[in-house]
Amino acid sequence: MEVHKVNYEVNATPTLQILTEDEIEAIYFSSLRVLEETGVRCYNPEGVDILHAHGAHVEDKNLVKVPSWMVERARSTLPKKVTIVGMPDKDGKRKYRMDLVKNSAYWGTGSDTPYTIDPFTLQRRRSTYQDVKNLAIIAEALPNIDFFMSLGITQDTAVGTYDRWQYLAMLEGTNKPINITAVDVEGLRDQLEMAYIRLGGKEEWKKAPAFSLYIEPVSPLSHDPIVIGKLLFCCDNDIPFVYTPCPQAGATAPCTLAGLLVQALSESLFGIVLSQLRKPGAQVIIGGLLSQMDMQTTVMAYGSPEMALLSAAYTDITKWLMVPMYNTSGCSDAKVFDEQAAMEATLNTFIAGLIGGNMIHDVGYIESGLTSSPDMLVATDEIIGMVKRFLQGIPVTRETIPLETIDQVGPGGHYLGTDHTLRHFKTEFWKPTLMDRLDWDRWVKAGSKPMRERVHQRVLEILQAEREPLFDEKMYKELRRICELADERHKGEEMGIGIV
Repeated sequence: MEVHKVNYEVNATPTLQILTEDEIEAIYFSSLRVLEETGVRCYNPEGVDILHAHGAHVEDKNLVKVPSWMVERARSTLPKKVTIVGMPDKDGKRKYRMDLVKNSAYWGTGSDTPYTIDPFTLQRRRSTYQDVKNLAIIAEALPNIDFFMSLGITQDTAVGTYDRWQYLAMLEGTNKPINITAVDVEGLRDQLEMAYIRLGGKEEWKKAPAFSLYIEPVSPLSHDPIVIGKLLFCCDNDIPFVYTPCPQAGATAPCTLAGLLVQALSESLFGIVLSQLRKPGAQVIIGGLLSQMDMQTTVMAYGSPEMALLSAAYTDITKWLMVPMYNTSGCSDAKVFDEQAAMEATLNTFIAGLIGGNMIHDVGYIESGLTSSPDMLVATDEIIGMVKRFLQGIPVTRETIPLETIDQVGPGGHYLGTDHTLRHFKTEFWKPTLMDRLDWDRWVKAGSKPMRERVHQRVLEILQAEREPLFDEKMYKELRRICELADERHKGEEMGIGIV
């Protein structure tokens, strides 16, 4: 019989909450006090002038103290949804879309690692243009990766212009939404011009932006001139941006996790206030890479339970604030894709999905964010698939409690041939692509391959498969010309390890 109870509660999906509302409010109001009494350093004169003109107190030229009412007013114009849409395919359709709203999770990679695990030699080496392109190709092929960050630095290009080449490499590999980085405002302007070309004009950008920008203030409580310059440029040009501090508990933030959350939120709220003063409605995503300094090694721990816990707690805060969250998963402190990498990635990916983060990045990171791993990226795509199935929960309805079918089969029967099984077996169960469920004999007959070999084989399959260019040669030349003009402007700067 179907349930017909008054006040019957349904858990449509599993839920997780780290902080109570009272705890969130305690952290929020503590952050307001930090902004109002301690203040932050803003080293961009234009940013200081904007804040001062609207009511902030300025001391010692760049120490800005922001009254609580300014934060509350900024929150009133802050968008509750940020939308980023990918690039058009051959038919002109932009099929990849992210609507960053409360409890809507999208997974993507991290960016700017100096090292990469070569997919063909498995050796760790400096990242190149081709690496960024290859990793973008892999991300394009993976069903559970929703957006792409470079997962490498194009170190075979001029130092001052690598960001343009990096963006071109990403555009060559994927049509999915991209989260870029920029050397400075000039680099950001060039990449925006490249996006206009790829989209077919500025008007297409106005319909929906195709990338967001990653911006990182300096913990503790400092905002350098280039950071603020990029923030203001984003506001002026309708570019969604991530304003994400990266504090380390015990080093650049208080040792206690609650203290770190207060400082990180203070840094994020400052970015919100300035953005909304510059342009009410500017699209902001906050969050951060929140972890601790390992006191034995001094590295920032990417695979620690504290990172997953902090990221989840900050997600609670952002949901309370009604602002999209940028959190972390799919990363590890391991040096290669191994058992440690799989364990750490599984934990932080599961927690990020369960808490309801929005833009979940750093998939593919190993070595504490210094190295990108194609194998880690492919393996975590499988982990995300498992997590997504868990997040679907167990719907309890008349159809999912098939009393008539149970009665029909009766004691000692089986359900293989029932209409109910035929209706549900394709959608009720998650189907692995890399996990092994063969019996021993069939596993041996298939080559006795452990998981790491199956993952690496999938990496090579993707990279060695034939694929058509995502855009024609004429457009490629237009995009490349912007990079070349930037190189001419920066002629004479130190070069990397080669030439594109």
